[in-house]
Amino acid sequence: MKLYLNDLGLLCAVGSSKAEVLKRLLAGDRSGLIATDEFSSGHSVILGQVTSQLPEIDPKYSYYHCRNNQLLLAALSQISKTVDDMMAQFGGDRIGIVLGTSTSGVRNTELALAWQAEKGVLPDGFHYKQQQMGAGADFLASYLGINGPAYTVSTACSSSGKAFASARRLIKLGICDAVIVGGADSLCSLTVNGFAALESLSTGFCKPFGLHRDGITIGEAVSLFILSKEPGPVALKGIGATSDAYHFSAPDPAGTAVIRAMQRALDDAGITPNDIDYLNLHGTATVLNDAMESKAVNAVFGADLAVSSSKGMTGHTLGAAAALELAFCWLLLNRDDEHGALIPNINEDERDSELAPLNLLKKGMVLGRKINTCQSNSFAFGGNNLSIVIARA
Repeated sequence: MKLYLNDLGLLCAVGSSKAEVLKRLLAGDRSGLIATDEFSSGHSVILGQVTSQLPEIDPKYSYYHCRNNQLLLAALSQISKTVDDMMAQFGGDRIGIVLGTSTSGVRNTELALAWQAEKGVLPDGFHYKQQQMGAGADFLASYLGINGPAYTVSTACSSSGKAFASARRLIKLGICDAVIVGGADSLCSLTVNGFAALESLSTGFCKPFGLHRDGITIGEAVSLFILSKEPGPVALKGIGATSDAYHFSAPDPAGTAVIRAMQRALDDAGITPNDIDYLNLHGTATVLNDAMESKAVNAVFGADLAVSSSKGMTGHTLGAAAALELAFCWLLLNRDDEHGALIPNINEDERDSELAPLNLLKKGMVLGRKINTCQSNSFAFGGNNLSIVIARA
């Protein structure tokens, strides 16, 4: 069964529309990474924030009022015509929603508890549902009048990638004709301070695969696709998932399960490593992840494939990362570019020569022809690995 990614809406630190995001990605623009102490109690850290004005949520959906759902609503507005067309064609009972997140509306609870500490009561309008993991899918289903399956996957940084596997399954099983699929994560103190406690935050801008890399930069983002059997510009070709359970937070340095995930995605797509034109790396800029991933990618693809981590411009958007970085691949494939402009690996650092060799892209590098097939990696705490292949239809 052939499945297509018919449309895309996204917002992240590099922009709030498809055109803006692609332009700034190709330029290696990391101006969306901004130093702030909003989430870290007077200690300034660099974060990737969405700065555009977000839509207000109608008071009748007050149980769902949080920044995470405002991000989802903003992305939905970019694909509203396609959603309307699918609703008219299939009906709300035949459309599903599968999202990935790791924070949902936790920020609302943080602010509510701070208010309670000062005032003695929770603020008017606060409801626990605002922070529930499933709130985003519930909100979109209620907002759109969709009665098909609506649920959320939360597997840390592979969450929204796993959502694609679930969405594809809903269509292949005949449960849905189309699925709104993607992910959203908004900034909050829980994640910023949590990663700080793990000593995983970069002391400055993150440096994916750089010699002086010292941790991640956290970002927020949303990415929503329409997946269906209806022909579209980009095809979903293959998905590979593995779980190695090597360690709660550290990756298996051998990368064995990551190699299997990438190879399974290729096998599922019915192609070989030589058919991939560009690979978006997980590339968190932590010492251990980059060492493992470079080894694994080199084992599957060798040292010549065009690769980069886009997190040097967006930050690591956690539960939204897989869908966001797949969106970047979608933008490359949906572009009529005979030169094949590629996304650079921005780290403003020299390459770590101890890493397995990779063809890390610099600003201005091109494939030399149209980009036809892309792959994207996402890995999570607990050894939860995912790799997805998409191609020009």
